[in-house]
Amino acid sequence: MVLNSTIEGLETIKHATGTSQRTAALITGISLLLMTVLAMFANFFVIEGLIVPGNAALTAENILNNEALLRWGIFSLMLVIILDIIVAWSLTVFLRPVNWSLSLLGGWFRLVYSAIFFVALVSLVNGFNLVTAAAGAGLFTAEQVPAQMMLAINSFSAGWDAGLAIFGLHLVIVGYLIFKSGNMPKILGLLVIICGAGYTIDTFTALLIPDFGISLSLFTFFGEILLAIWLLVKGLQAKAWENGMLKSS
Repeated sequence: MVLNSTIEGLETIKHATGTSQRTAALITGISLLLMTVLAMFANFFVIEGLIVPGNAALTAENILNNEALLRWGIFSLMLVIILDIIVAWSLTVFLRPVNWSLSLLGGWFRLVYSAIFFVALVSLVNGFNLVTAAAGAGLFTAEQVPAQMMLAINSFSAGWDAGLAIFGLHLVIVGYLIFKSGNMPKILGLLVIICGAGYTIDTFTALLIPDFGISLSLFTFFGEILLAIWLLVKGLQAKAWENGMLKSS
């Protein structure tokens, strides 16, 4: 009786662990894909569509003429930050069977990145408010507002770039844990490591060699997208989780 109870208890624990990992995989996969869509919309369609580097007057005019679009872009980035925090938790849960301490460290790196990104986003909002809010007119003269706005926008860009170095380290840890896991493709782990290294190298290169002009992350970013797809596909396959999806190799 005692032996049977012990076996049933172990099976219950194992089943619960598998369910937890499966849920974490689904949450991570869905969140990463949503983040990709939101970030692409906010960055490439809204921010790059409205901001004209080196031309503060034209940028201010674009903002005034597209205020609703701008608000949707900022809203999208806020959602990205929230999803980043969720992914920091869900990836920690998902990867903890491989190495608990490293998965926790990876989660903390992503949380730190989220905090940096939030502070940078505040700078962006402040810069736009100088143009769109009536209060901005009382702080600076009409000639000063565009220049102050561009300073705030540049602060946003610098903060985001600095945060990506931390984000890259997060992905390197995640990729290493994927590589060391028993049931995930090693090539996927390598691609995630390369993706993370691309972000970190870009930040350090921009700091040390400002005129370098090449962004590695434009060629390495797909590792994170492949991870999202893999997690979503596997998360939908219930039988794969019956005996525990991950284990330390």
